[in-house]
Amino acid sequence: MTVFKKSLLTLSLAALGLSAVLVAAVLTFMNSLYYETNAESLGNTAQTVFSLLGKERITEYVAANSGPGSPFPFARNGAYRLTLIDRAGDVLWDSHIERPLVNHLDREEVRAALEGREGSARRDSLSTGMRQIYAALPVQDGEGRVAGVFRLSVTVPGFRRRIAPAALPFLFLAGLLGLAAFAAIFVFSRSLAASLGRLVDIAAGGKTRPALDPAESAPGVALEFLTLEKALRDMSAELNLRLEQARSEGQRLRAILNGMSEAVFAMDAKLILHLVNPAARRLFNLGDGDVAGRSLLEATHSTELEQAARAALAEGRSLEKELRFHGGTDPLGPGLSGPEQYFQLFATAADIMTDNTGMTNNGVILVMADITRLVRLEQIRKDFVANVSHELRTPIQLIKGFSETLLESPPEDTAQINHFIRIIYQSARTMENLTNDLLILASLENSGASPHDMEEQSLAPLFAEAVSSVETGARQKHIEIIVNCPPDIRAKVHGSFIIQALINLLDNGIKYSAENSRVWAAAYHEETALVLEVRDEGSGIPAQHLERIFERFYRIDRSRTRNGGTGLGLSIVRHIALSHNGTAEVESRVGEGSVFRIRIP
Repeated sequence: MTVFKKSLLTLSLAALGLSAVLVAAVLTFMNSLYYETNAESLGNTAQTVFSLLGKERITEYVAANSGPGSPFPFARNGAYRLTLIDRAGDVLWDSHIERPLVNHLDREEVRAALEGREGSARRDSLSTGMRQIYAALPVQDGEGRVAGVFRLSVTVPGFRRRIAPAALPFLFLAGLLGLAAFAAIFVFSRSLAASLGRLVDIAAGGKTRPALDPAESAPGVALEFLTLEKALRDMSAELNLRLEQARSEGQRLRAILNGMSEAVFAMDAKLILHLVNPAARRLFNLGDGDVAGRSLLEATHSTELEQAARAALAEGRSLEKELRFHGGTDPLGPGLSGPEQYFQLFATAADIMTDNTGMTNNGVILVMADITRLVRLEQIRKDFVANVSHELRTPIQLIKGFSETLLESPPEDTAQINHFIRIIYQSARTMENLTNDLLILASLENSGASPHDMEEQSLAPLFAEAVSSVETGARQKHIEIIVNCPPDIRAKVHGSFIIQALINLLDNGIKYSAENSRVWAAAYHEETALVLEVRDEGSGIPAQHLERIFERFYRIDRSRTRNGGTGLGLSIVRHIALSHNGTAEVESRVGEGSVFRIRIP
């Protein structure tokens, strides 16, 4: 049963209850009117009897105070009961009781008569035990003083006994009328509930019931409800259309925010967050919990972000700022972790919807774009330009200096001329090597080893070609190169790049090894990786340099490396490993040599 039907049922029961109360009130009023009418009639009868008996006779009897045994001219045991009472309340004569009676001074009608006015009352008589109506008149002497009371009473049947013969038909008729009223209300309530049920279905978006045409006849449904139903259906269709549009727009907005790599915060004028996209959650380790209601400072622990948001809000315009976050975990709570990061911050004052009422208030939108890679690339570019300039400066100055010497004041000694030319040649060769290494490095960084350029091949020929390329330098220092590459080891690699990496590693091993030492080159499988290894007995690398040894132009001691090296060899090795989805690593101890490995999955 619906609330509406319950309400109508309650209303019906309340109406029936009200009718019952009304009937009871009418009966009560009629009961009172019944007794008042009888009392008024008894009063008139008392006046008549008082006049017929004679005022003088009654006054003389009362004044004589003869007592209960004295005769009085009034019929005994008749329909009316006459009682004569003196001023003290003692009963002088009673038409129905001959025994002495109690003092009647406390009777309501007696007190009224003794005060000189007519009195009436209705009660059960203590003497007869019957329901009676009393009418009392004052008896005055010749001087106008109240000498006693003339009281007339009559026994009346109760109101219930009076209406008892008509009660059954009355109750039967009342029951029929009540049932008819209840049935009418029930039928009306069902009709009204059906009409309102249709309206509720429409308001709730339900489409289970077909629409009714107001022009058509619809039994039990009022025309006003049909018109209202049609209006509600039109409004519901419009609202559903707008709701679908809003839902589609919301999904599109969420898809955009979720797909953005930039961190986005939306907050009100008090910097209380209302929207945070997944990128911002990942950046500040906010997890998947609800951050709505938290302040910007509480969520990010960044005073710089808070200051930028307040500045944008105060100025009412957009501002742009570069921020730098240091690595490490915030000791006060969740925050950024990892290496140093750079962000371009865009703060814009905007209207933000802060509740479900559709009202908008002033707020701020923050967008953080990660520019760490751009900053690092810019720094790499600057370092690259500085390093290339530094590496080229010395050979260029040598070539320029000795060329000017030969042109302006050529020495007469042929040996000295040959010495100058040899220096110019070595400097040009250094520049050529640097240029070649730069071209190789640029090629690796731009394209790498494309999978289309790789092919399944044996590694033994690659090792042999690399060794033949460095044999001249090894013979000059009497260094033995030992190769351990089984002919059955095959891999899908870019052959020329692997040869270049082996040449660079072997060349380094030869350069930094003492004469009459050995260099080992090997290839083997280790779990799921192919390992290319070059080991030497050179001077070794101090531990503090191991992490940076693969950086471009990084040298441990520049005074010891003026031997034609460009500082790019190991950087090229690392890029070749990366182009094969592998890694380059080094192990070294000072005075014990070094081991370089390329791991290719």
